Amino acid sequence: MMERLISVCLWLTLVLYLILRVAGNAEGDVLKALKNNTADPNNVLESWDATDYNPCVWDHVTCNHRNSVTRVDLQNANLSGQLVPQLGQLPNLQYLELCGNNISGIIPEELGNLTNLVSLDLCLNNLTGGIPTTLGKLTKLRFLRLNNNSLTGTIPLSLTTVMTLQVLNLSNNQLVGDIPVNGSFTLFDSSSFSNNKLNNPPPASPTSSGNSVIGAIFGGVFAGALLLFSVPAIIFARRHCRKRQDLLFEDPEYHLGQLKRFSLHELQAATDYFSNKHVVGSGGSGRVYKGHLVDGSLVAIKRLKQGCTHGGMLQFQTEVEMVSMAVHRNLLRLRGFCMTATERLLVYPFMVNGSVRSCLRERPESQAPLDWGVRKRIALGAARGIAYLHDHCNPKIIHRDLKAADILLDEEFEAVVGDFGLAKLMDYKNTHVTTAVRGTMGHIAPEYLSSGRASEKTDVFGYGIMLLELITGQKAADLVRLANDDVMLLDWVEGLLKDEKLETLVDSDLQGNYIKEEVEQLIQVALLCTQSTPVGRPKMAEVVRMLDGDGLAERWEDWQKKKMFHQEFSNTRHPNVNWIITDSTSRILPDELSGPR
Repeated sequence: MMERLISVCLWLTLVLYLILRVAGNAEGDVLKALKNNTADPNNVLESWDATDYNPCVWDHVTCNHRNSVTRVDLQNANLSGQLVPQLGQLPNLQYLELCGNNISGIIPEELGNLTNLVSLDLCLNNLTGGIPTTLGKLTKLRFLRLNNNSLTGTIPLSLTTVMTLQVLNLSNNQLVGDIPVNGSFTLFDSSSFSNNKLNNPPPASPTSSGNSVIGAIFGGVFAGALLLFSVPAIIFARRHCRKRQDLLFEDPEYHLGQLKRFSLHELQAATDYFSNKHVVGSGGSGRVYKGHLVDGSLVAIKRLKQGCTHGGMLQFQTEVEMVSMAVHRNLLRLRGFCMTATERLLVYPFMVNGSVRSCLRERPESQAPLDWGVRKRIALGAARGIAYLHDHCNPKIIHRDLKAADILLDEEFEAVVGDFGLAKLMDYKNTHVTTAVRGTMGHIAPEYLSSGRASEKTDVFGYGIMLLELITGQKAADLVRLANDDVMLLDWVEGLLKDEKLETLVDSDLQGNYIKEEVEQLIQVALLCTQSTPVGRPKMAEVVRMLDGDGLAERWEDWQKKKMFHQEFSNTRHPNVNWIITDSTSRILPDELSGPR
């Protein structure tokens, strides 16, 4: 009897294995067809091994618990070639993210078979031909981005029947004809259709010319007739809009991408109604609470100060969706969100080892200080996370307030960059954003403090200051006092480096247990990152390479030569400036320069 039972179990296991293998092979074959039809100069698809039947182990592919592909994310991968019709054979695909490549050819009609698709992002490619009418069958589609291609023809009327659409961008193509004005398209403005050859822009507010009495009379009669026939349409549009708002606010099953939408009651229960005893951090943008969910998991809940109005609801939702697509081992992954008429909350995994700041300056006596090896690993991990935000997100994400408190540490003390979800999302065409200065004194780049212009190089400056905090164990403002008022901080640091007086600079908690050459290299990187002009600072991708031992010596030598040239022929000082302002700005508290980004 026992032998028969074992035999049956083995037989069932074999059957299950074969079923999974066949399923994996079918979907794997689809993705292999895509790979075979594209050029991949950066070997992004290297893990898509033709001998491996299971695509769920491949990079840039996500599967559900049944080993069926739900997401293909190949944004900004420098791929070229064409889309294959076999993509329509991925029955559970929810996200097809191919924005920012060089893909040409047409959009296959077979994509209309992806009935579970939530997001189709093909922006910033070289696609031609028309928009397939079959996309109107995607009844779960929320995000459709086909902008910045060379698409021609008319906008299919079938798309207006996709009532789930929340984000639509068809701009910067060569579309012709009229914009459909019924169905879901009533909720989108002209920016969704700009820079095409379309006949009718979305309706705008009417203006009176006053040119003639006849015109006024005709306008009045026409307006009355229009009102008579349009009241049902207006009622329908309002009901539809309200229905979508109610969905966002009240539907407990509503998900935004792979993010869970938590109810307010869940998060209140997890934090004892946002009790002060659960506060683990606070800043200009809001408070962070430690919470216990009903499933036993530990989370960090960021409660934003500003409530979510109806007008800002969709914008908040769009930004959350964009940020959720920034997936990297050195970035804090957004787990979910909560949005009501008065609340906006973000839910993250809880980092048990806190932040770099807490480990350097707020740790209990019983906790050992961060050793030098861990600090080096933190420096590299944080650099990789920021480089990903700058170079692999579309639109790129600028943190704008990078500091030791925003570098979190997981169970293995690996660096995880947090709080970037509140950063200003930059359009790919923009080189800077002008806004009110947000940040923490001592970490703000000079050009940002003086002009309000933030760029990738703003983050590079903040990263350099964070490196100095990591090396010294001191707050940026405290370092200024160590340098004394007569010497600018970065000049002081460079002087200690040249005089080989590292013991004055390195955190005393290390008790001399560090490698001198590695400390010198990290200081060099920090000084290169904190040059006064943005153009002189390296990009974060360069910083990563320098931390990996590639190009630091050459970059440092080149900078020293330039400094010597300026000193000899221009009689100028060190190109670094005193980035701690000593006028009235210095009296601004850090929290007053922090806020939603």
